Amino acid sequence: MKILVAIAFILILASLGSALYYMMRQKGKNDQRMVRSLAMRVGFSIALFILILVAHKLGYIQPTGIR
Repeated sequence: MKILVAIAFILILASLGSALYYMMRQKGKNDQRMVRSLAMRVGFSIALFILILVAHKLGYIQPTGIR
């Protein structure tokens, strides 16, 4: 489970980085690649959130609380 969360987090950061690259390269011009990268980041974030909720519901992960 930890590996899936780490992979999803890396995908989120990579998508954000590619959007930054396209934004800096185009210098204010309308670029669909940047919009697509940011949309993918939002999709990965939502998928990660749902994955964590489902894993908790199925008992794959347990809350530890504050120690």
